[in-house]
Amino acid sequence: MVDYNRSKDAISKLTPEQFRVTQENGTERPGTGEYLGNKEPGIYVDIVSGEPLFVSSDKYESGCGWPSFTKPVTKKYITEILDTSHSMTRTEVRSTNGDSHLGHVFTDGPSDAGGLRYCINSASLRFIHKDKMDAEGYGEYLDQVEDS
Repeated sequence: MVDYNRSKDAISKLTPEQFRVTQENGTERPGTGEYLGNKEPGIYVDIVSGEPLFVSSDKYESGCGWPSFTKPVTKKYITEILDTSHSMTRTEVRSTNGDSHLGHVFTDGPSDAGGLRYCINSASLRFIHKDKMDAEGYGEYLDQVEDS
């Protein structure tokens, strides 16, 4: 069983950009994220806690400049919070146990997939290829990952 708790050790290993995004509610510049163009099959987990967040099968190109997903792998690892910063009203997305700022969710996603767009910073994620998911403790989510 994977331990999905926030730890000082995990936070101390973050790059300055990962720390700024996850711990200080930052945002990557659009078009710069490591996983924006990733088309490999696998799972995206919280960089701090390892919580399973999104699978590649639910990732799509939204044109917004950040990785976009239609839904989380399971709602129990996602917390949604009203965000009224920057003179906007949005819904912030955070990891439940890691309390990492991930990005925001919007209602302009593909209607045939539920209409949501989870707009997520690559700096808040770690990608695990489908071939390594079982070995890293994410085997229970393999049935949600389609080959690209």
